[in-house]
Formats: sequence, structure tokens, C-alpha cells
Amino acid sequence: MIKDICFIIIGFILLIIGADALVKGSSNLAKKFHIPEVIIGLTIVCIGTSMPELIITITSAARGYTDLIVGNVIGSNLCNILLILGIAAILKPVKVDKDIKNIHLPIALLSTLFILFIGNLSIGSGKYIIGRSEGFILLLLFSIYFSYPIIIAVKDIIKVEHQKRKPRQDISVITSTLLIIIGILMLKYGGDFVVDGCENIALTFGISQRVIGLTIVAIGTSLPELVTTIIATIKKDTNIAIGNLVGSCMLNSLLIIGVGAVITPLVFSIEFNINLVILAIALLSVWLFSNTGKKETITGANGLILLLMFLVYFVRLFIE
Repeated sequence: MIKDICFIIIGFILLIIGADALVKGSSNLAKKFHIPEVIIGLTIVCIGTSMPELIITITSAARGYTDLIVGNVIGSNLCNILLILGIAAILKPVKVDKDIKNIHLPIALLSTLFILFIGNLSIGSGKYIIGRSEGFILLLLFSIYFSYPIIIAVKDIIKVEHQKRKPRQDISVITSTLLIIIGILMLKYGGDFVVDGCENIALTFGISQRVIGLTIVAIGTSLPELVTTIIATIKKDTNIAIGNLVGSCMLNSLLIIGVGAVITPLVFSIEFNINLVILAIALLSVWLFSNTGKKETITGANGLILLLMFLVYFVRLFIE
């Protein structure tokens, strides 16, 4: 128990330092080439902070822990939208980029409903499964979706060059890249330490694999997003923060479940349905918040509502 607690503390330290390095490097790179920060958040940052989910998915699939994979994805997305965005909005109102509001949030909602659909579509060995064919479809959708911000980034760079706006000379590309790599590595190992410690403690008390996936592992693997978002918000890089969260949700739904299903068919527990419905409601709520009241902004009051929703969701898991 003491060993696990020490691992958790070390993990948190790595997460904080790694998140700071990742945000600093990403922000500098965006400024260097005049790339919108939201694009950096949707690509480099979200991929970096989602590394723990990807590593856990590959490991879990190889060991046959399929409940853990799906539960981790759903739980992580709920943490991103309800817990992390809620905290960020309370710290500082989050400005929602127009592309996030009009394109990425609706697509995130559709991808959640798609997971709900395919999870209840196929039955194998008397159980609902997400098979390899569905996994390949998800990976194809991932490739199509994530090509969009990359194309936009390339267009912005070409536009900058056309306007003869040279990259800023005061920011080193090598230093920024090293900060990003170091940040991702520290987030990965920090997340591993926290998750392993928490999981060992949970197993000691006999908590089920599904609940572990939806709660402890989900929160643990969302720690990179949490720390990165808080630091980005404090540093007023809110476009990186919101891009990171929405991008991570899409990456989790399409890439993580896709990779897991291709490695081995994933058992889809019927209990996941209600959690996916809650996730869909959460995404719809964020979209509504960004279109009402103070337009294109998630306010502190909105953040408090998201946190209350997360609390209700979290408590419900342990009283089922």
C-alpha cells in the first residue's frame, strides 16, 4: 500500500512537470509558425495527452481485459467534458473556437452515438461485441477526421509564407520540439504510475474491472489532460485547452476503441449504454452552453453545472 502511494505521488509530480513542458513547447511551436493554437490542441497536444489511454488499450487488449478498454474510453471522455472542462471554466471562462463549436463538438457527439450503435449491433458468444470490422471502420473515420486539422495547419503555413511572414526567430524549433517530447514522455510515465498505484489499491478492496475502467483508470489516464488543461488555462492558452479536450475525446472514441477492436473483439457490457447516453448529454450541454448566454464561451456557472453532472455520474457508479 505504501509503495503504491509513493508511485502515485511520483506520478503526479511527473504529470505536472510534463504538462507544463508540453503546453510550453506546443504554444511556442504555434507562435513560431503562426499556427492557430486550437489546431495544435487538436493534434499534437491531444495525441500526447492520450498516450496513456493508447498504451493501456494495447496492453489490456493483449491480456483480454476488454471491459477495461471500453470503460476507460467512456470514462476518460466523461472526465474530459464534465470534470476537466468544468474545472477549467471555473478557473477562467473558456472561449470556444468557432470550428470547435460548429464542427468538432457535433462530430464528437455523432461519434459517441456511433459507438452506442455498433456496441449494440453485433452479438458473439451470447455477448454484444465491437468486432474487428467495426474497429477498422473506426480507424478509417479517425484517419479522415484527424486529417482535417493537419490540412488546415498546412494551409495556414502556406498562407503565412505567401504573405512573406517569416517564422519568429526568437523561438527555437528544436527547443520547442524537445519540450513536447519530454512532456509527452513524462505524462506517459506519470499516468502509468498513478494508474498502477490506484488500480492496485482498488483491487485490494475488490472493485470490479468495469468500475475500475470507468473511474480509477479513466480518471488516471485523464490526468495528463487535466493537468495540461489547467496549466494551459492559467497561462491563458484556452484554445489549446479546449482543442486538447475535444480532440482527446475524438481520439479515444475512434483510435483507442478502433485499435482495441482490431487487436481483439471488445465485449460491450450493456451497462455501458447509460454511460454513453450521459456522455452524449454532456457533449450536447457543452454545445448548448457555447451557443447560449455569453456566446462561444463556457462560463464559470456552466463549469459548475458540468462538475455537478460529473459528481452525479461518479456516485451513481458505486450505488448501482
